[in-house]
Amino acid sequence: MEVRRQKRVYKHKLNEVIISVNELLAQPALSIPAYQRPYKWTQKHLHTLLDDIKQNSDKPAYRLGSVVFHSHSDNGNGCEQLDIVDGQQRTLTLVLLVQALLIVRFDKLVRQDVKEALEHLREPINSFLERQFFSSEISEYNLHQNFMAAKRAVERPDFSETTIEFLLKRCEVVTFVLQDVSEAFQFFDSQNARGRDLEPHDLLKAFHLREFSQTENQLKAQTVSYWESLSSEDLAHLFANYLFRIRRWSHGLHAQYFSKAQIDVFKGVNLEQTGLYPYVESLRITHHFVDHYNQEYQRKIDHQHMFFPFHLDQMIINGRRFFEMTSHYQQKIANIVNDEHATQLQSVTHLFGVTLDERACEILHTLNTYAARTRTGDQYIRNLFDCGLIFYLDKFGTHQVSQAIEKLFIWAYRCRLQMQVVQLATMDNYALDNNVFARIKQAVKPSDVLSWSFSMIKNADVKGTKVDEIKSLFKRLGYYE
Repeated sequence: MEVRRQKRVYKHKLNEVIISVNELLAQPALSIPAYQRPYKWTQKHLHTLLDDIKQNSDKPAYRLGSVVFHSHSDNGNGCEQLDIVDGQQRTLTLVLLVQALLIVRFDKLVRQDVKEALEHLREPINSFLERQFFSSEISEYNLHQNFMAAKRAVERPDFSETTIEFLLKRCEVVTFVLQDVSEAFQFFDSQNARGRDLEPHDLLKAFHLREFSQTENQLKAQTVSYWESLSSEDLAHLFANYLFRIRRWSHGLHAQYFSKAQIDVFKGVNLEQTGLYPYVESLRITHHFVDHYNQEYQRKIDHQHMFFPFHLDQMIINGRRFFEMTSHYQQKIANIVNDEHATQLQSVTHLFGVTLDERACEILHTLNTYAARTRTGDQYIRNLFDCGLIFYLDKFGTHQVSQAIEKLFIWAYRCRLQMQVVQLATMDNYALDNNVFARIKQAVKPSDVLSWSFSMIKNADVKGTKVDEIKSLFKRLGYYE
């Protein structure tokens, strides 16, 4: 059902109409109003859209998002005009894709239905492009770059005629059309206000729910149940302070803020859709073997259960395994942090059930009790230490954990002693300049990490304030002169 035919329906209330890409781009009244922000989608966004289309082309339909219109009469000729209030980035990208298809693929197409669908769009798209004016240099640049990229993409053999048919007829958008511009903006603002409330982990949840295998749909509720039991604040803390930073630092990348722009850090491979590449085979074998073992009849007798062997820096397996990984590390990290953050009234003597030596106990006790520990900069350094210890335990378990605590304390708190002010960027830069995460990642045995030598801290090196307890501990451990 075409949007323009719904004008009478929208006069008194907001309606939600689902239309295909073909129907959206066939609208003769489409317009990008002058008040819209520039077109900022880059080739990365274009290729993400193309990947989504290809990966979901086996579905009966695929929802691309929503478009909000303000419907009004063009003062110049009295005709209806559909101003895009929200959704211009995606709509313009779809226009570029179809225009690219008309230019570089149309004459080579075999399927008559696909040719007819594209031919039906030729005049509306040409008309739109002729009357549309883009005053922003940003828009002109991104439109040109994405159009050239679109032409390259649709020329490739893997962009088949079946894919073209799926794009035009089975990819859909939800359209909202309002007659009053203030009502349109109010609706747009409310939509974006809800969008701003979405945390990065909310977007990851939506993505990985879509990545579930069709044979695993019955497991969705069971798999996601632990995720749902956690507060949004707990999940945000887990991803931003631990999972994101450890993954990024272990790859030698900055990790100050975990935002929506960085959620690709936790997107990996869909084992059903990714090709039979050699790098995927170990994941595929482990994935299926763990499931096979747990489903064997003998498990009803011996009650054994094998957990997937997750590692903090490994490739993410999309879908069910992502939620299992999140549950695994939320519980594991909570146990580590709770053990080593014991209060003054409960001195730390054990970690993960292993008895710590005297030096490790003294270190954790000092970290939990020194007077300036609640300052923002000191909390950054504590997070740095915790991330290092978590990554070590993830790699080597509790083997030589007391020595690891000592080594990681000296590594992290050198920064606290040497810096007068510790900001988030200070912590981030220090982690990369003195990258213990890369060392742990490359290590074969604990001694590869524990043999890391540090120079002595001299009194002239100390610029930090209110760190007397830390200095005293460095002296007792033999790292201060």
